[in-house]
Amino acid sequence: MIRINLSGAARPKGKRAAAATPEFAGEGPSPVVFVLIGLVLTVAINGGAWWVLTGQAKRLDAKMTTANKEYDALQATKQRVDQKQKLADDIRRRTDVIDKLRKDQSGPVELLSTVGDTVNGTDAVWLATMKDDGSNLNLEGVAFSPHAVANLMANLKRTGYFRSVELKEAIQDETVKDMQAFNFTIICEKKPKS
Repeated sequence: MIRINLSGAARPKGKRAAAATPEFAGEGPSPVVFVLIGLVLTVAINGGAWWVLTGQAKRLDAKMTTANKEYDALQATKQRVDQKQKLADDIRRRTDVIDKLRKDQSGPVELLSTVGDTVNGTDAVWLATMKDDGSNLNLEGVAFSPHAVANLMANLKRTGYFRSVELKEAIQDETVKDMQAFNFTIICEKKPKS
């Protein structure tokens, strides 16, 4: 193979010497310049990123401080609201107790009035005792006839105050000579309060 040198440069002596030393005769910047440019760009990019991230960190710190102040203010407000809620619950509980006591206070009055009106509305019946044991009302009395006792029981049922009205006993009183008299005991089961 024939080679022709058109560049006019001197040919190196030997093939190995020519291949080992390349020539850069004015063909561009050296690799050191590229390395320096790369280092400068890396430092500039990293410095810029550090500056941006530092600014963001400062802004986040400021926001965090503001949020902590708001949190503290909200905690104080929450404590005040909790105290007011506790006070309101206490007042509501006391009011409920007072209302229950008022309702329970009128209960015996209503019961006594109901029984009194019922006995007064029934002929030939008198009450001797009335015992309230909570769920039942025990009535003991005297009547001139068994029909009068039956009428009293029917009238007590009609009041709507009692769930059931039962006759425990009705015995003729032998001590009374001039007329008939019956001693009776009636058990009235009260309706539960609503």
